[in-house]
Amino acid sequence: MHIEQNTSLKPYNTFGIDAKAKHFVSVDNINELTTVLSLNDYPNKLILGGGSNMLLTKDFDGLVIKLGFKGIEVVSEDEDFVTVKAQAGEVWHDFVLWTINNNYGGIENLSLIPGNVGTAPIQNIGAYGVELKDAFESCEAISMASKTMHTFTKADCQFGYRNSIFKQEAKGKYIITNVNFKLTKKDHKLHVHYGAIASELENEGVTNPTIQDVSKAVIAIRESKLPNPKIIGNCGSFFKNPVISKVEFNKLTENFSDIPSYPVSDETVKVPAGWLIEKAGFKGKTFGHYGVHKNQALVLVNYGGATGEEILNLSKLIQKTVKRLFGISIEAEVNIL
Repeated sequence: MHIEQNTSLKPYNTFGIDAKAKHFVSVDNINELTTVLSLNDYPNKLILGGGSNMLLTKDFDGLVIKLGFKGIEVVSEDEDFVTVKAQAGEVWHDFVLWTINNNYGGIENLSLIPGNVGTAPIQNIGAYGVELKDAFESCEAISMASKTMHTFTKADCQFGYRNSIFKQEAKGKYIITNVNFKLTKKDHKLHVHYGAIASELENEGVTNPTIQDVSKAVIAIRESKLPNPKIIGNCGSFFKNPVISKVEFNKLTENFSDIPSYPVSDETVKVPAGWLIEKAGFKGKTFGHYGVHKNQALVLVNYGGATGEEILNLSKLIQKTVKRLFGISIEAEVNIL
């Protein structure tokens, strides 16, 4: 364990922003993490997972702690279900592939989402009709103040749409070290009627899909719509899909008859933020070395050399324009630092 000085964070964030950390350290186990958290010389600390849900707008004048915890293990199982523990530093997509290779069902729709296991509960990541909370059983997290371990149940986590207790009252107070998932071993409940999954399976000639088939379909869809962050800097979806009242939605249909929606409750619907941004004229728009992706308006991209402040200003322009045109406020999914 070695603390580096003036380290570029470009390799550690999927936007590829070349911000610097005054101090940087990578930790591979709980003992190293506890030791680093106890260092009083670095009062300002930032925990870094996969770097896929953050926008760095400036250098970090403190200690960046990169979590490198690795390991996947079966904790318990019966004929129908298995509980699997994954360490925080595991790459999320690699973990999904591991579950599929073992024929454990439940998170196949979450294939190819960037990031690490430890940050997935914070955002309650979701895609194609499935959210992390659907397979979540519990997680362990260390208190940054007391350096003691705590277990959070699903109820404790207060999961919501792209939300959890770790983005609210527990924000900045705990570091998730591992996550337990309850997955199916047989009679998998497949979610194939959201988005283009059904048509992708049909195109592949699949009539009786397995979890492997669903994962492959999701990967194909995401690869066709979303840029690879290793090639074009991005963090996936930059904005949340706004939830509005049905009264508000019905009023919008008077001027925008083709506006899509998904039911949330008897009183509310979810409107695709990507549709709003595209209608506002931003899809595929470039501003020199950054812009909005040509295939998915939810994705802001760094073509190389953009600053976090430039991308942040673009996001604010999009928010302002959508609000002016539709009267809807769209929120950023990403953490802006």
